[in-house]
Amino acid sequence: MTTEVVIVGGGIVGCMTAMELVERGIRVTIVERNAIASQTSGESSWAGGGIIFPLLPWSYSEEVNSLTRNASQSYQKICDRLFKETGIDCGFEQSGFLLLPEFDRSKASTWCDSNQVPYEETKASYFGVDSPNGQDSLFLPSVCQVRPPFFMQALRKWLEQNKVKMIEHTQLLPIKTTGHLNSWKSVNGEMFEADKFVVTSGAWSYELLKEVANKLQIKPMRGQILLYKPDRKLINHIVYRNGFYLIPRKDGFLLAGSTLEDVGFDPSVTEEVKAELALKAEAILPELKNSPILKHWCGLRPGTPENMPTISSHPHIDNLFLNTGHFRYGLTMAPASAKLICDLMTHQVPLINPESFTLKE
Repeated sequence: MTTEVVIVGGGIVGCMTAMELVERGIRVTIVERNAIASQTSGESSWAGGGIIFPLLPWSYSEEVNSLTRNASQSYQKICDRLFKETGIDCGFEQSGFLLLPEFDRSKASTWCDSNQVPYEETKASYFGVDSPNGQDSLFLPSVCQVRPPFFMQALRKWLEQNKVKMIEHTQLLPIKTTGHLNSWKSVNGEMFEADKFVVTSGAWSYELLKEVANKLQIKPMRGQILLYKPDRKLINHIVYRNGFYLIPRKDGFLLAGSTLEDVGFDPSVTEEVKAELALKAEAILPELKNSPILKHWCGLRPGTPENMPTISSHPHIDNLFLNTGHFRYGLTMAPASAKLICDLMTHQVPLINPESFTLKE
């Protein structure tokens, strides 16, 4: 008898979880509060930069890095498969990552050496950007990126082709049961029945689970981003400085972001932040002063302490699982966290130790 699973949340983590479950012969329904793979205000899956790298990995725990490392190694294969089976180019490319001062050089080089990540000390001017006081920068040539909107569109098409049912514009009520979850009710009174349920609702996860998982530490963190298209391509590599990045796309577009704002579920953008981001971009690439800002948007990330997601069964509800709270690295962690939660759901031995990601009672 085929297992039926309902995934609550149709962002990148939910869609990757659905893909993994389909591969294991499981019938899947995704219930999404907005629309899957659309630029709906507040969603983070399409809104991010698409860097397949945890920015400063030497600042994170080994548990976080185990997920990002495992996932980053699989992205090219996933994107190639999606292109072959859907015809949609996910915008995967090996851009390289230029890290400008200030940063902990000793920690960075030690981490790169320990993790076999190639790097070189270099001058930022060789890459066409300004560096503070002319100090040496660090270039990591193996870092890659994808285009989140394209990747989500390809994922959606693949899921449609593989008979995944998508219920959109449907918001579920918070869970109240403390036993086996037979069904989950929407705000409109619809009942969704399944053998197992998985919450992949990002920033909205705590609202759904607050009565049955009050120790779940997830809250929305707003990130605002700008989009440029200069007259000529100014950089070919991702550039990062003190929490701010510039991401060049193949077609000449350039992203500048992003912020970390604790403002609740407010999906609006602000002129003050727009000006701040523009100044940071112009400090690295002065030519941007003459380039108009084409677009300004934001997404709500699922903020968690130390970027630690929850990938776990529920301690009391035997058919409820969580794959959520990935903060800034939902895209970077998605393939590995999807495999891990599906291993737990199907009683397989996971390749990654799940203990650190377990929901505490």
